[in-house]
Amino acid sequence: MADLETRELEYFVAVAEELHFGRAAVRLSIAQPALSKAIRRVESRLGVRLLHRTSRHVALTPAGEALLHHGRHALNAVAAAAEGARRAADAQARLRLVIKPGGDAELLSRILAAYAERPGARPVEVLFGGATDRADHLRDGRADAALLYVPFDDLTGLDAHTLLVEERVAILPRGHRLAGRAGVRLADLEHETLPRWKGVRWTGVPDDGSGPEIDDGPQMIQLITLGRTIAVLPRSLAGPLPADLVTVPVTDAPPSSIVVARSERDHRPLVAAFLAAAVEAAGSVRSAVAPEAGPVPAGEAKPDATGRGGPRP
Repeated sequence: MADLETRELEYFVAVAEELHFGRAAVRLSIAQPALSKAIRRVESRLGVRLLHRTSRHVALTPAGEALLHHGRHALNAVAAAAEGARRAADAQARLRLVIKPGGDAELLSRILAAYAERPGARPVEVLFGGATDRADHLRDGRADAALLYVPFDDLTGLDAHTLLVEERVAILPRGHRLAGRAGVRLADLEHETLPRWKGVRWTGVPDDGSGPEIDDGPQMIQLITLGRTIAVLPRSLAGPLPADLVTVPVTDAPPSSIVVARSERDHRPLVAAFLAAAVEAAGSVRSAVAPEAGPVPAGEAKPDATGRGGPRP
């Protein structure tokens, strides 16, 4: 017999996220006493204490932190399994691709054209996600494939294949002291104010945490124009820019990669065909632009000749 039922896991995750039994009960549309009883039953069955409770405060124990982390993934897997079953029964279902607006490095039209030529290709519905939720679209079944940025997106539980490796650039006001340079180093940016991207881990760039917290690109551009901050981004996310802003390569920043990804549990042929078409389309672009391009940096997802079998992140 399973230690936890799905409903009990949903109850615990709600309490753990709200840290308040009353709010969690409203969210779940159940009575608060019934919710409290269910959580005590879960703790008894697991033999661990998940929550520290007082009359005014609820906090997670280490065991509760672990269950919240794994429980979210488990609930996503259940939702994805149900959605996958429904879609497998629908022969006319569209293939859903989630991307960041403007975050395709001009690859999207080539990818769609390459996929359309494959036998059994389905219509592709393009969904637009935010800065931090596109990988979650794959985990919970809202999307079948995604274009993501490494190392910024969390690839846990995903099968990813590199399409493009690119440099990072600093976005600066035209009158900035570094704007006229052919390139800058990370040390040159050490005392600059950089934004704090809400929910995003911008690996390998300086960030003293003193900059404004931002949610999207337009907000960032406005703040750079006003001289409140600068930004370091992958090249493909840096344009087009207003005339009063410029980009300068950051020569020693780790490169970033655009990858095409699916859930590692999703083995449907139509999704595999889309990933293979994406790898094929990106390969044709690389061959045309940079025939001598070097290997993908170690540790990144890398396609093989079939578009399958890249190492798990």
